[in-house]
Amino acid sequence: MASLGIPAFRLYLLRHARAAWASPGQTDFERVLDDEGFAEAEVIAEEAADQGYRPGLVISSTAARCRQTAEPFRRTISEELDIDYADSLYSGGVDTYAEIAFAARPETSVMIVGHNPMIEEFFHRLVGKEIAETAAPFGYPTAGLAILDFDDRPTEERQGVACLAGFVTPRPAA
Repeated sequence: MASLGIPAFRLYLLRHARAAWASPGQTDFERVLDDEGFAEAEVIAEEAADQGYRPGLVISSTAARCRQTAEPFRRTISEELDIDYADSLYSGGVDTYAEIAFAARPETSVMIVGHNPMIEEFFHRLVGKEIAETAAPFGYPTAGLAILDFDDRPTEERQGVACLAGFVTPRPAA
């Protein structure tokens, strides 16, 4: 369990905002946010900034809906915020998410923008079922943002247990 001081590492897990259904001939990868999704993405970025949540690096799936969810963080937090893109977040499993999240890098706070069910499974792995289900009792919502703190810098091989520092959604839970 992480302490109340400054964490050694902070991980933000953001599920993409609500996406439109695929148009005829459009692939799942090309699906974009619908109007509600664009609003969710803006609200979650503003809410995160208002609460002082500022990742040092954002790593997003290359799918259109994830890129569109990540972009408001650059506008809200800082135009200097680096957003990297990883194809493997689209089709990779939970181990891929861990590999990307916990790769050796200088940043001590990283945001992953990805897809369900991987975001939810990764969240459960890091905080445990009971805490995960208390934070998100109806499943991991679109544009849901979990803030996870670690006392020690995690690695892909040694992830440890995270402390749930916050869980933010763009709307009240149903």
